Order: sequence, then structure tokens, then C-alpha cells
Amino acid sequence: MSEPQPAPDPRGAPPAHRPRRPAPLLFEPPEAASDPEHFFDLESLDDPRELLSRATELALAFRAAADRATEFQAMAAAQLTDPRRFDRLPLAVLAERAEWTEDYAKKMIEFGQGLMRDGGTRISDGD
Repeated sequence: MSEPQPAPDPRGAPPAHRPRRPAPLLFEPPEAASDPEHFFDLESLDDPRELLSRATELALAFRAAADRATEFQAMAAAQLTDPRRFDRLPLAVLAERAEWTEDYAKKMIEFGQGLMRDGGTRISDGD
């Protein structure tokens, strides 16, 4: 896996240092899961301009959601391996739980520490 990086802004703006909210995603109804061709109703669009527009919206929303989820993964990894925690996880255990290599887990921990230090959203410790 590569080092986590935020998705580039399609308008060319520098990345924001505030939490981003992905565009709202419409959830598929349960019956859509039975049809492998069904994907957010894109298959029903006949106009290629409309299809491109909606597919682009979805791609950007999924990318933003994936970036945000990666940030939360990194912050959780940093918190779970914090030496101040009595119940901290060893690096190997964290890597196994997250299905990462140990090298990638180290990078994610560093990324999470940076996010928390720079004012990223803090996940509740359950305190």
C-alpha cells in the first residue's frame, strides 16, 4: 500500500486543513444488491452528459469519503499504539487487525499523530 495522501482538489486549490465532509451519498435500496448491474441508478441514465456528471459526483464523493476514513484509521492507529495507554497495542497486532504491513502501520501511526497534533478530529477514547 502507498502512504496515505488526500485526493487532489479537481479545481486545483491547495488541500484544506479543516475536516472535509464528503458529498452526501444516496444509499442503494436492499433490492439493488440482487442486481449486479445496478449502481446508484447510473445504468438507467441515457444522456452521456448526465451520466458523466453523476458518475463524477459519485467518484469524488467516494474519494472524499475514503480519504476521511483513512484519516480516522490513522488517528485510531495512533491512539491504539500510544505508549501512555495501559492497553496499547503492539505494532504487529495493530498491523494484523487493520490488514496492513508493519511498515504501513508505522506510517499510518505517524500520519495519525500529525493529524491529532494539527487539530484533526479526535476519536473518542471512551473516557
